[in-house]
Amino acid sequence: MKVFYSLLSILPFLTLGLQAQQFSGGVRAGLVGSQVAGDMYSGYHKAGINPGVWVSLATGKRSSVQMELGYIQKGSRENPDFERNRFDTYIMRLGYIELPFLYRINYNELLGFEAGLAMNFLIHQRETFNGYETVESPFRGQNLCFVGGMSIHLNDRIRFNVRTDNSLFSIRKNRVSGDVWRFWGYGQFSDALILSAYYTL
Repeated sequence: MKVFYSLLSILPFLTLGLQAQQFSGGVRAGLVGSQVAGDMYSGYHKAGINPGVWVSLATGKRSSVQMELGYIQKGSRENPDFERNRFDTYIMRLGYIELPFLYRINYNELLGFEAGLAMNFLIHQRETFNGYETVESPFRGQNLCFVGGMSIHLNDRIRFNVRTDNSLFSIRKNRVSGDVWRFWGYGQFSDALILSAYYTL
């Protein structure tokens, strides 16, 4: 909650900047489903939230660059499944301050597409197995993610967005059992699907 209130405190300054520079900007609220590739589980079972603020600058009739500042909850979750003889409970909770930088194209008045990179800064973490905290391997304090998605414009002020958010580097400092290969090496990698609503001030 402290992070959320900190983000809200930025809004007056954002509004002043928009008035001075005639950019567009506003607030966003998102729901997250995430998993970790390489943790020996599967499925976007870890739920989270993704509030934030954003500002956009038009670079053409249909294109723009957009910067965001948000808080995002990622991680992994595995619940018992007695029908499949799986009895363990595993939860990885990771909280990040995320700074996405996106290039956006409006295909038409209804649809828009986006792609870019997002820097993640870890601010809290907790990992439990059957209720007990684990100390398997420390997590990295920073990570770079690829972001890609599409938007549906409801009207001039509201749009809905769905995007994928995938880490390019391992979220852990050391290798652990179950590591997978991605791009430049083995590790555990965060993958998230995010459904958001954007409001233009």
